[in-house]
Parts: sequence; structure tokens; C-alpha cells
Amino acid sequence: MSRRIGLEASFAAAEAARMADVDVIAAYPITPQTHVPERLAEMVADGELNAAYVPVESEHSAMSVCLGAAAVGARTFTATAGPGLEYMHNVLYVAPSMRLPVVMVVVNRALSAPLSIWGDHSDAMAVRDTGWIQVFCQNNQEAFDMTLWAFRVAEDPKVLFPVMVHFDGFHLSHVTEPVILPEQEEVDRFLPRFHYPFALDPDKPMTHGAFGAPDIYSEAKIAQEVAFRKSKKVIIKGLAEFADIFGRHYHPVEPYRTEGAKTLLLTMGSFSETAKIAIDRKKKRGESVGLINLRLWRPFPFQELRRELKKAETIIVFDRCSAFGGPGGAGCSEIRSALYGESEKPRVVSFIGGLGGRDMSVEDFEYVVDRGREIAAVGSEELFATGGIRGEVTAIRG
Repeated sequence: MSRRIGLEASFAAAEAARMADVDVIAAYPITPQTHVPERLAEMVADGELNAAYVPVESEHSAMSVCLGAAAVGARTFTATAGPGLEYMHNVLYVAPSMRLPVVMVVVNRALSAPLSIWGDHSDAMAVRDTGWIQVFCQNNQEAFDMTLWAFRVAEDPKVLFPVMVHFDGFHLSHVTEPVILPEQEEVDRFLPRFHYPFALDPDKPMTHGAFGAPDIYSEAKIAQEVAFRKSKKVIIKGLAEFADIFGRHYHPVEPYRTEGAKTLLLTMGSFSETAKIAIDRKKKRGESVGLINLRLWRPFPFQELRRELKKAETIIVFDRCSAFGGPGGAGCSEIRSALYGESEKPRVVSFIGGLGGRDMSVEDFEYVVDRGREIAAVGSEELFATGGIRGEVTAIRG
């Protein structure tokens, strides 16, 4: 029988790693991620988890240890946040290039300056093109589910790419919610033992990540790109298998009350649940609105997104980070790119808010929808609008 207990998202992710029976954990503490490795270190020390726990001296070292562990065939896990993710930035590119299926929880945190320990998506957007599969979570149950699912997808022989599981710092990482933990038998049925087909073996020497001269580098990177895009089939299959065993259904693009809606609000992460309440209120008033929760960030779900957006007249994209000097938020740029070339594409409006841990209330999201529809109808000189920010922002014209 499954258990329903109260867990913060950090502990939920740690429980998923424990039930996945990871072999190696290498992590360095950083707020607001610290509870994840703390809990795993406690599990190892108490004998709840038979794993090698490596307390490294930095995030760069954490990812380097993970590369070595994965290369010899160990099921490998780590976690980080904000500046820690950027500190390991250089090493992030190595894991997908060498097809090492590391699973990493990223407890999203704002980047300096000014110094902030609170959450937004600036760290996630800074690593969006590193070649990792990336998903976003709305709540603590999803932090558990997506971490467990990440091992299933990353380690599939047709994939062998690393996976980042994003959930919002403090809004989820330090908040206790009910989480359903499955039986170990169910987990074992969903997640087979890891067998890495290219594991390093002293008796069978091979080279990993060798020097790539210009006459081979281009072909290697294009081959990586082709394989990465093909992973989406296994991503979707893995979500379906998760639903079959655990009864919870997830999709790359998740519509909420979108039937016949002329205006759609698109969000990512924990703010999606707040925004849903705003949509519910507007639906009660007879307004033609709906919401899209974007779960899969990389590889980007072009087909699924176009299918969900094709009947809308206006798409309001809410980003939790600034893309300095760009045409709006990073997510909005992706949506516009996905819709470019479509014969009947909706108007796309960019909103930025929730920076550095700033809360967005239900009323704030109601304003975002109202102002977004107004901009779509009459236009605006601004490249993007802001929500939940004090004062009038006028210096964002092209």
C-alpha cells in the first residue's frame, strides 16, 4: 500500500532517489537546495540507503564526480541551486556529450546581483541549451514523481542523456505538502536496474570525451542533437508508463480549462497552481480564458505546444526571469519561435514577474490576463509587461 505523508519538496526528491536505489551521490550544499543532500547523507549514514556519498568541495567537483561515477555504470544523483548550477556550468556540457545519464534536482534560485537566496528561473534559463533533458514541477508530489521518472528516461538505452528536475526554491523546497509514496515493489517494476552499455572497464580500455579536432567535432555535435530530439519519444513513453503503474498522468504540455478559450496564460513551475485559481475565477465570470502548464522544457515540445495553442487568439507567457536586452522573457522567445511560420498564429504577449522570490497572488495573475488581453487588442510600445512589480516600468522599449 502506498503512503500519504507530509514532505517538503526537498525531502520528496531525496525519497525518490532513495527508492531508486542510487549508487553514488555527489553534492555540495547551497541554499535552498541543502535539504536534499542533507537528507540523503542522513539516509546513507543510518543505513537506509546503500550508496557512496561524496561530500565534495564545490559544485564543479560535484558534477565532475557524477561524470566519473556514471561512466563506470553507477546510478548517479546530485542536486544544486542558482549560483551552484552556474559554478558547474562548464561541466554540464560534458554529461550529455558523453551520454552519461546523471539525474540532478535543481532547486531554482535567483542569480546575483543583488544577492538573493530566493527562487526564480534565471538559473534554469542560463543552462537551457546545455543538452540536458529538463522538466518543471508544480508541487511536491511532482518533485517526487519527476525525480523517479528522470532515472527511467535518462537510463533508457535509446536515450542516455542526463535529466534536470526543476522545482522552485522555498515555494516548494521548504514547504510541506501531502506526498504519496509508492511501495518499493511498484518502483522496482517501473525502474529496472541500470545497465550502462558503455561502462569503463580496465579489461576493455576505451576513450571517453577525447580531443575532437575540427574534422570530427561538427559531426559529433549534430549526432548529439539528432539523438537528443529523438529522446522525446521515450520521454512520452516514460510518462505513460508512470501513469500505468502509479496512476498519475503527466504530459509535456498540460492544458487547464482551455476548451474554447480565446486567451491562454502559459506558466511554468509552482506559479502554475496559483494561476489556475485566477483562471477559475475568470471562468466563473464567463471569461474565455485557460492555462497551459509547460512541463517539458528540453527537448522543447514543439508539436504538442502548437496543437494546444492553435485555436487561441492570444497567448500570455509569464516568465520568472529577465532575458536582458532580448524581446521579452526567455520562455516567451521560445513560444514565439515555436509558432513562427504557422499560418494562423495567435498574438503572443510577454510578462515578467516573480523575480527573486517575489510572490504572485491570484489577483496579480488576474491582472496579467487582463493587461495581456489589452496589449493584444490595442498594442504596446513595450517589449514586455511586468506583473507584481511596484511602480511603472518604462525603459523596456526596443
